[in-house]
Amino acid sequence: MFENKDKINLALHRYYFQMNRIVFFLLFFPVFVLGQNSIDDVELLFKQKKFSKAENIINIYLKENPNDKKGIELLGDAYGHQKRWDDAIETYKSLRDKEPNNANYHYKYGGSLGMKVLSISKIRAVGYIGDIREAFEKAAELDPNHIDVRWALVEFNISVPAILGGTEKKALKYANQLEELSMVDGYLSKGYIAEYSDRPEDAERYYKQAIDIGGSVTCYQKLTDFYEKTAKEPEKAIANIEKAQVKHKRNGLHYQIGKVAAEYNVELDKGEHCLKVYLENYTAVDGVPKPWVYYRLAQIYKHKKQKEEATKWIDKAIAGLPKINVFKKEKEQILSL
Repeated sequence: MFENKDKINLALHRYYFQMNRIVFFLLFFPVFVLGQNSIDDVELLFKQKKFSKAENIINIYLKENPNDKKGIELLGDAYGHQKRWDDAIETYKSLRDKEPNNANYHYKYGGSLGMKVLSISKIRAVGYIGDIREAFEKAAELDPNHIDVRWALVEFNISVPAILGGTEKKALKYANQLEELSMVDGYLSKGYIAEYSDRPEDAERYYKQAIDIGGSVTCYQKLTDFYEKTAKEPEKAIANIEKAQVKHKRNGLHYQIGKVAAEYNVELDKGEHCLKVYLENYTAVDGVPKPWVYYRLAQIYKHKKQKEEATKWIDKAIAGLPKINVFKKEKEQILSL
């Protein structure tokens, strides 16, 4: 089993990267049966990223209600938000054992196991693969409409090496199930499989079909990421973001255009214009802080060999976020022009 260690290690490394995606599905807020005041307090603390305080409130509640399954689930979520995967595993496992026919408990247990492997050696991680698969497959069996666990199984089976049971055929099985539940998710998952399996033409086709059917920002983003990172076609990435902007009119998409232009040294005038539009219309909900926009503008002016302008913008970036090392390295490059 371990004769081809390099192959296993490489595949597991890729698998770890994919497991990071699961955390976004894993940690969501279910409907709880705690007292309303407790719900409000915990949800507010979660939004404020005060997970330790939320954990304390849940534990106080559980002292009086130790068998409340929804309270226990919330505790597991609090552990997960803090990346305390051993505690999360134990908590979700207790729920799974109490209620073995609850698909979501199996799913969260499998997800926490998947995140656990990020913190251990690759050889030790091999021992978790079977338990992760069993948990996800049981969740899928119990709930034929569970979209998130089918996504997890697509990613799991395409990224785990064949010697450990992962195959494209198995991944496609769950992609087909996703397509039956949601055509958009089906196309996105098949695009993901094709991209991972180095079939760029198929990946592009599936992502475009997802846009045609769904047209969400997420659909556009998948195709943009494909053009930018896999196909290495930044001009196509920019054109796709522009189409998304026409449909969704989100200021954050202006930043995305500027980011691609700055990183790949393409369509610099368009990138400069979009970044300045982003700044003019900026609100906190746009997501990307202003210093990062200043950094992208500095990159663009560096590409244009406009040292004075580039220095002005990188200084603004450093002033806004002085601890970001990439800003300091960018300034060194600009000063060397």
